[in-house]
Amino acid sequence: MNPLGQEIARFLPHRHPFLLVDRVTEFEPDRRIVALKNVTWNEPHFTGHFPDRPIMPGVLICEAMAQAGGLLVHGSFHGGFTIEQLESERVFLVLTSLDNVKFRRQVIPGDQLRLEVSLLRRHRPLWKMRGIATVDGQVVAQADFSAVEVAEDGTGNRPENRPVAAVRVHPTAVVAREAKLDTGVEVGPYCVVGPHVTIGRGSHVAAHATIDGHTTLGADNRIFPYASVGSLPQDQKFHGEESRLVLGDRNQVREFASLSLGTEGGGMETVIGDDNLFMNNSHVGHDCRIGSHTRLANGAALAGHVTIDDHAIVSGLAAVAQFVRVGESAFVGGGSMVVMDVPPYCMANGDRAKLVGLNVVGLERRGFTAEQVSELKRAYRLLFQSKLLARDAVERIRTEVAGSPQALALADFVAASERGVTRP
Repeated sequence: MNPLGQEIARFLPHRHPFLLVDRVTEFEPDRRIVALKNVTWNEPHFTGHFPDRPIMPGVLICEAMAQAGGLLVHGSFHGGFTIEQLESERVFLVLTSLDNVKFRRQVIPGDQLRLEVSLLRRHRPLWKMRGIATVDGQVVAQADFSAVEVAEDGTGNRPENRPVAAVRVHPTAVVAREAKLDTGVEVGPYCVVGPHVTIGRGSHVAAHATIDGHTTLGADNRIFPYASVGSLPQDQKFHGEESRLVLGDRNQVREFASLSLGTEGGGMETVIGDDNLFMNNSHVGHDCRIGSHTRLANGAALAGHVTIDDHAIVSGLAAVAQFVRVGESAFVGGGSMVVMDVPPYCMANGDRAKLVGLNVVGLERRGFTAEQVSELKRAYRLLFQSKLLARDAVERIRTEVAGSPQALALADFVAASERGVTRP
């Protein structure tokens, strides 16, 4: 359901004349929302704001984008907009900052504002978003903004600290007495939960899943049927040491995926961040370090000691060798065999994997500007398409593209690589 009219007020705390969203037309959870605001003559701010040449104040355009962002957060938190959610907890946001604000043209009565807001980053209770307002296809304003969750009474007691449903464990599940299950946890039929397991608030463990070992799950994780979380390392050097697996918030571990504990030889723990998706039959080996917002597609396999940085994607049936690092926003093609480090923002494909250029589509989806992509292309050419030695190319980037954090990160990754970098 895309809310409109009076339904908007059910999901936002604002009221006339400060409710500045009339309709939601597009919604993608955890990604973007498109909303409309009809600018009419009878709005009270036109009475005093240039009454002879009425224009909508820029601050209200920003507020309209922020309210659309509030709907994006609400819909992402609850999985959409349904009447049933009106009985559940609300997410109440307060705007904390506006950055990179630009106004391109005036908005006057009779215009229809199209408000497109994209999620850049979330680390609850903080949310960072980017808004673009257009009229008839022309950009009128844009801004990056941040908001923080607070309780509806205005205190810092944000929703995730308020009581939710009690723990629910199916009678056929086997849950050790010593296991720690936070409020709102559900454990489905025939699951097994070991004695050293901690499961965070609101997490759901589906039928036949197994969670064992010294494993800690954060909040709102979903473990699907037959997944194995905290399984023993597939390493002959493992001798039963009390190693760990730490999983962050809002991860999805799909059917038959397996996440291994750490080993003594790798720091004793496997660490995984937030908002990751491990698809069917994917595997995370011992002592891996996984960032946030990553994707392991069906059948993707990580050997031990692999590092996957934020927003990286490893496609179906790809395999990553031990001690390899895959950089931020890198893309590994389906069926690839990766034996060398994959630089950030790049695409690698084949057996053995070779670079095939920048991950331009992925960067655009993350909201990278054309200028940022252009600077990365320049750094890529210096590193991989010139006849310069790697160290000389790195120095050229640090001198000539010093204003681009992404280009510098690409250069630093290449300079720091110990295993060697995948090349074209």
